[in-house]
Amino acid sequence: MKYPKRVIKQGEKDTTIVTAIQNRLMESGCGSFTIFGFYGPKTVVAVKLFQSMHRDQEGNPLEIDGKIGSITWAVLFGIEDVSSSTSSSSELLTEAVNVARSQIGKMENPPGSNKGPEVNEYLSCVDCPPGNFWCAGFVYWCFNKAAKNLHKKNPLFKTAGCLNHWNHSKGKKIPSKEATNNPSLVKAGQVFIISHGGGMGHTGIIERVEGGFIHTIEGNSNTSGYRNGIGVFSITRKIAKINKGFIEYSS
Repeated sequence: MKYPKRVIKQGEKDTTIVTAIQNRLMESGCGSFTIFGFYGPKTVVAVKLFQSMHRDQEGNPLEIDGKIGSITWAVLFGIEDVSSSTSSSSELLTEAVNVARSQIGKMENPPGSNKGPEVNEYLSCVDCPPGNFWCAGFVYWCFNKAAKNLHKKNPLFKTAGCLNHWNHSKGKKIPSKEATNNPSLVKAGQVFIISHGGGMGHTGIIERVEGGFIHTIEGNSNTSGYRNGIGVFSITRKIAKINKGFIEYSS
């Protein structure tokens, strides 16, 4: 059964969807229902029990919240029933992902300095001196190189600030809530933006989307995906944890 492009929770009105969920819960040994199609407290408890007993496709425990988002849905019904994306919507986005892949493993020198031959180049591309945070500069550099390779204009707003990028971008913006409800809106080649508060943020490029997760390429990161890291890394993140949103560029 295909994910219905929204988080299913207590009070859900679509009885067909709720009945399908309840049947799968019973098949999994989680709960017993005599009234079907009503997502009430008893169903919430059964969903929480299911979540406590299962892990997502990345091997992590499911979040126990009694709601069925795309990740719990993938475990309940199968990952093939949640949208995925391995190809970009334009030649430029595909090339930007390819450029980003070519930079995986590039490191600061020395580590923790926000400096180094490649890092300085990323920062210089957005007119920012060495020693500054560089995740947004990395994203701009990747798109800039991709655009030059294809003899196109770089559509990104030129900035070293993640939230500045979000605020001034002319690309298609997908706010976090929309993406969480409907992960099919999230595609390879998009740029994600996370806000850490106080004007601070983090950003990167989506390489592919799978079962409620994005697989990204990020500069100024590390193996755990923390901001202000020491290099360019491949990271896996939950769509629902991208708290600002996504930007898609059409050319």
